Formats: sequence, structure tokens, C-alpha cells
Amino acid sequence: MNTKLVTRRAVLGALAAGSATALLAACSTAATPAAKGANAPAALPAEVSIDDSARLRDAGAFVLDVREPNEYAEAHIDGATLIPLGELPARLSEVPRDKQIVVVCRSGNRSQSGRDVLRHAGFSSVASMTGGLIRWNASGKPLVTGQ
Repeated sequence: MNTKLVTRRAVLGALAAGSATALLAACSTAATPAAKGANAPAALPAEVSIDDSARLRDAGAFVLDVREPNEYAEAHIDGATLIPLGELPARLSEVPRDKQIVVVCRSGNRSQSGRDVLRHAGFSSVASMTGGLIRWNASGKPLVTGQ
């Protein structure tokens, strides 16, 4: 059943009955964590390993590459989305809030900054990939070249 629809019905019923107590109860139901975050992804630690990053990606996590376009064209993780770190604050709407997010860069420094930008913007399920693409490549995991 649609939570918003139930809440609207409760509010309309309370208004029709003229009951302030019923109206307050209906409004407080809409603000419960279950009503707001029922589809929130599981939280992630601040850093995740290369292997955990690969598993998260394979399970549907959003992989955010915060390097520059020329770096991305040279090599990137298959399925990664490029949003350079300097553009990230202005492009937050392009990052899904209903998925776990793994932020990647070349060595792991920019991805930590990208993770922090997202966390400060209210994203709770975001992690930086330890070691960046240098470690990803050293572990033998595949990279894609070109745009």
C-alpha cells in the first residue's frame, strides 16, 4: 500500500473529523524513518577494498569515477560514471540516492574527497575504493579504454 496515499487519507480524515490530535498523528506517521528510508541502501564503511569494490559493482552499486575526462578515456572500470571531482558539487543530482556508491580515482586520494562531498550532501551509503585504479589494475581486474 502506498504510504503517501495512506498519509493523505489520514490527514483528510482528521481534517474532516476536526480532530487536532488525529491530524498530528497522521502527520507524524509521514515523518517516520520507515516511511522516508524504506528503500535506502545499506551503509558502507568509509573505505572498501578492491575485491569488495568489484563485488559491490557486480551487485549493482554505482561506481563514480572522479578523475578528469582524459584519465577516464585512458582506462576506467567498466560501467563507471565519470563526474570529475571539481564538478561533483554541481552535479549531485546525477548520483543515485537509492544505490550504494563506490567512488574511484587513480590512487585513492580524490575518491576520498569525492566520498566526503557526497556524505556532506546527505549520501549515507558511499565509500572510497582503497588504492584507486592503480591497485585495481595491479590486482588483475579488467579496465576499459576509450570513452
